[in-house]
Amino acid sequence: MQAPIVAEPGIRVSLAELIEMRHRVREVQLFSTPARRSPLIGLHHSKLRGRGVDFDQVRVYQAGDDVRTIDWRVTARTQEPHTKLFHEERERPIFILVEQSQRLFFGSGLVFKSVLAAQAAALIGWAALGHNDRVGGLVFGDNEHHEIKPRRSKHSLLQLLNRLVRVNQALHTEAQPGRDAFGLALRRAREVLRPGSLVIVLCDERALTESTEQQLSLLARHTDLLLLPLSDPLDHALPAAGLLQFTERGAQLELDTHSIELRQAYHAQGEARRTHWQLLAQKLGVPLLPLSTQGEMVEQLLDHLNAQRPRKQQ
Repeated sequence: MQAPIVAEPGIRVSLAELIEMRHRVREVQLFSTPARRSPLIGLHHSKLRGRGVDFDQVRVYQAGDDVRTIDWRVTARTQEPHTKLFHEERERPIFILVEQSQRLFFGSGLVFKSVLAAQAAALIGWAALGHNDRVGGLVFGDNEHHEIKPRRSKHSLLQLLNRLVRVNQALHTEAQPGRDAFGLALRRAREVLRPGSLVIVLCDERALTESTEQQLSLLARHTDLLLLPLSDPLDHALPAAGLLQFTERGAQLELDTHSIELRQAYHAQGEARRTHWQLLAQKLGVPLLPLSTQGEMVEQLLDHLNAQRPRKQQ
């Protein structure tokens, strides 16, 4: 019988570590409260599609109201223009789509990418639960995925975190990569989520392909998306460390990192991936909050949110 894998800080996570993330929710304003509005809210609901809002009431049309909200049935019945009023939905499904694959089982910074994904998923989950939203998600690895139906309960979130820990602790370098695990996870999300859900996507920066980009575009038609691609400094730059040898399942690769051309080409590939995510987020009109193992997770989220806050007029 195989002995259980002990959580190693920065390399593997424990359930206790993810539960403790609830104490850090107050440090970063991911969701609006009556007293404070998150800068993400304006991005989520910038398009009036009835997504993430509930119908409230109808009142007489006033100057300045959006003509797209006119209730034509009431207007025709009363012979006076009326407009629909909406309020932000206070309880909606938040679905955390989090990757735990072999390609994330790596890190040259503070933590492995797999740990960074787990920590961010836990923080968002606790924040959503505190916001009175229904929380669920899907943990996907190389050859498996585990789905937790969104519910407004601590038990549901703990189910998600427990599954996340199990998959994380089972990661190892000899795992056989699965075929399009990210694409399969996105297709499943499209099948089970109702319009107006908020989907948090935590995946490797290298997971974006033509196929997964199409899946994200389809998902964005009926749900709100928040994209958090994960990277490591070595995903963007090779150190000048001489001849490096890589071995994987019998295959060997040698790279001469003293070659300036090689390092420049490698860096260009990394920058192209980063730009690809930026262009996709702009096309879909969704927030992009990339995370790196080089920095502390909560501090990175704060930097992103502060950058998106509207600047005061001088």
